[in-house]
Amino acid sequence: MSDYIFLFDLDSTITKKEILPTISERIGKLDEMRKLTEATMRGEIPFKTSFLNRVNILSCVDVSEVSEIVANIPLNEEIANFIVENKERCYVVTGNLDVWISKLMDKLGMSNHVYCSKAHVNNDRISQVISVADKELIAKQFVQPMVVIGDGDNDSGIAKHADIAIGFGGVRNIAPSLLRNIDYAFYDDKRCADFLKSLL
Repeated sequence: MSDYIFLFDLDSTITKKEILPTISERIGKLDEMRKLTEATMRGEIPFKTSFLNRVNILSCVDVSEVSEIVANIPLNEEIANFIVENKERCYVVTGNLDVWISKLMDKLGMSNHVYCSKAHVNNDRISQVISVADKELIAKQFVQPMVVIGDGDNDSGIAKHADIAIGFGGVRNIAPSLLRNIDYAFYDDKRCADFLKSLL
C-alpha cells in the first residue's frame, strides 16, 4: 500500500462547473467573469490579481446566498466519491474563499482538509479579502509523497512538486502551462477516479 496523499483543485476538477462564473450568472455579470476566468486560465493575468477582481464583481451578493449556490453545484461524482471514501488522505487546495465553499466542504467531509483563500464578512457581505491561497507554497508544506489533480494555470506550480501530477480535462481544456508539467491527463472522471484508486 502506498502512502500517497491526494491534493485536488476544486473548480472544474471536483465540480462540474466553474464556481465564480456560476455565481456571476445569477447577477448578470457572466461575460465579465468569463473573460477574467479565461485570461487567468491561460496565465495572462496573475491569479491573485484576477481573483481579487473576480471577488469584487461578486461582492454585491450575500455570502449566505453564494454559499448555498456552491453547496448545490454539480460535482464530478466519481472524483467526489473517491474523496469521500478516502478523506483522510485527500486535501482540497483552491483559491476560492473559505466563506463561499464551507458548506460544500462540509458535504464532502473536507472541512479540516481544505487550503483556501480567506475573507472577513460583515452583514453577510465580504468586507475584506484577508489572504489569497498560493497553491505552490501550500504544496511545499507537505512531506508525504503527493498526487496532484487539477486543470488550471494556477495548478502548474503545484504540479511541479508532485510525485504524480494529473491534469483533468473533463469539464474544460487543461491549461497549456499545466499540460507541460503533468504525468497523466484524463478527460473522464471515472477513468481519473479508477487511476487514483490504483494508487491507494
